Amino acid sequence: MIPRIYIPGDSGALALGAEKVAKAVRAELAERGIEAKIVRNGSRGAYFLEPMVEVATEKGRVAYGPVKPSDVKSLFDSGFLTGGHHKRWLGAPDKIPFLAKQTRLTFARCGINDPLSLDAYKSLGGLKGLQNAVAMAPLDIVKQVTESGLRGRGGAGFPTGIKWKTVLDTAGERKYIVCNADEGDSATFADRMIMEGDPFVLIEGMTIAGIATGATKGFVYIRSEYPHAVAVMNKAVEVARKAGVLGVNVLGSPNAFDMEIRVGAGAYVCGEETSLLNSLEGKRGVVRAKPPLPAIQGLFGKPTVINNVISLASVPIIMDKGAAFYKDFGMGRSRGTIPIQIAGNVKFGGLFEAAFGMTLGEIVDDIGGGTATGRPVKAVQVGGPLGAYFPRGLFDTPFDYEEFAKRDGLIGHAGITVFDDTADMLKQARFAMEFCAIESCGKCTPCRIGSTRGVETIDRLAAGIEPEKNLALVTDLCNTMKFGSLCALGGFTPYPVMSSITHFPEDFKPAPARVAAE
Repeated sequence: MIPRIYIPGDSGALALGAEKVAKAVRAELAERGIEAKIVRNGSRGAYFLEPMVEVATEKGRVAYGPVKPSDVKSLFDSGFLTGGHHKRWLGAPDKIPFLAKQTRLTFARCGINDPLSLDAYKSLGGLKGLQNAVAMAPLDIVKQVTESGLRGRGGAGFPTGIKWKTVLDTAGERKYIVCNADEGDSATFADRMIMEGDPFVLIEGMTIAGIATGATKGFVYIRSEYPHAVAVMNKAVEVARKAGVLGVNVLGSPNAFDMEIRVGAGAYVCGEETSLLNSLEGKRGVVRAKPPLPAIQGLFGKPTVINNVISLASVPIIMDKGAAFYKDFGMGRSRGTIPIQIAGNVKFGGLFEAAFGMTLGEIVDDIGGGTATGRPVKAVQVGGPLGAYFPRGLFDTPFDYEEFAKRDGLIGHAGITVFDDTADMLKQARFAMEFCAIESCGKCTPCRIGSTRGVETIDRLAAGIEPEKNLALVTDLCNTMKFGSLCALGGFTPYPVMSSITHFPEDFKPAPARVAAE
């Protein structure tokens, strides 16, 4: 049997040196005259162990990591092709604690095989959901997705089934499925990871959405900073089309659905669905006023489903295992699993898929292992640059849409950024306002002007100029932006600003007082 060596080729692993490791492995194989197959899989998401090299042995897969090019010679000397022990030895990948504790539904196949092998995808249960869907009536598909409790994983948490039902019920000679892959939030990489590591699950989910709503065309709008994801998705679409997964007769059925990949405009605001639609149409990426909703008049004025990557990638497991299976995971109105992305100043950074309900403290301390610096955790921002900062006093908050909302927070795309006790929360509040000012599309005054005035006001606070007056002014600006902005960029910027002021008031004291306190 020819040995199979798995070396991740996704962006995260490449950034950590996976290509150099692959080159070193090839060179060592050639020098030793060993015939072996190198498979460039995606990452499993334990990025603190990347590059993680795996070998298929008679006893199963054995992992080693993080592997450096300088480790390769000694790996071969240690007999790693048969699972031999080495200082980088990790054992069976699914027994690694970070991975073993997860509940992988959406990411079940990610990082296991060649992401562009449709046969490998099918061997691990791929296309079963689509096979079930082509034999069902559109309304029955929509009902199953609705009953599963799946909500938008892009940030808003809107029930996916309701959106699909609206498009199904809306008359139109052409309908569209648009996948929002403009993953611009800090600490988020789930979309990128699944597009690069398991692209067929997204294609399958989009095709099911098309059959369910009567849409025959789909577009994946991928951020321009993701060239590897764009390349993998384009190749995967070609493979799916040749295999009859896409086309005029999906899997031999009367259903037609095809899709294309589009590259984003490099603007954070294009992650907002109506700005994204404008960009797709070749227009400037600015927010549209609603109504009409995109489900009624979306892309090119036609009924359009707009879902996030993870929302669509979660559909195949629902159509395969059933609504009750998926709904059995989670808590309250937050059903199923959520891919939590742990980043920032944290010991064990990576993607952790779990059912809703874990507390923030469990995620940061138990899964993330606390800070990488070893210092106390001061704040955790959940939900990207527009998410609230939570202090340790709120670490008992369950990971659930409604529970976070009760504490003036939001889950967003489930990105978590950890900060230790050296973080200056006044500077973080300023960053939020500055970020909004830079990324604003400029269409509405509260966002465009409010964020600029916010930066100026926080700068006066930092300088100790009329602290009480300027603190009140920041609060007033946040209130105006929250309720007056057209979209979530201006509307959610107050979350990081006000949570910083509320939970870390000592960082907003006049400069002399802050120095004295230190």
